[in-house]
Amino acid sequence: MEKGCVFCQIVNGETSTEILYQTDNLAVFEDIHPQAPVHLLIVPKKHIRSVNDLQAADSAIISEMMMAAQKMAQAQSVAKSGYKIFFNVERGGGQLIFHLHLHLIGGWH
Repeated sequence: MEKGCVFCQIVNGETSTEILYQTDNLAVFEDIHPQAPVHLLIVPKKHIRSVNDLQAADSAIISEMMMAAQKMAQAQSVAKSGYKIFFNVERGGGQLIFHLHLHLIGGWH
C-alpha cells in the first residue's frame, strides 16, 4: 500500500466505497465523477503507479483486469450495447490518481 493513495485505501476497505466486485488481486467500484451512465474503475490491489510502471510479472494482473471488465460489462447490462475500456497514462494522458486503474464506461442510448 502506498501511503496517502486513495485507491489503496479503497481496495483495502478503509473507506465507505461500495465494492461491486473483487478478487484477491483487484476491486471494482464506481467512479465518483462518472463520464457515462456506467463508469466503473477496475483497480489492482497491488499499488502500481501507472502503465509506465508495469513489470513483466504484472501481466497476470492486467489479464485479470480485462476479464473483470468483461464480467462487469455483462453485470451492468452494457456488454451487448457496447462500452469502452481504457487506461489514462500520466498527467498528459489524463491520469489524475497515480494508482493503475482501468475505466469501463458505457450505457449510452
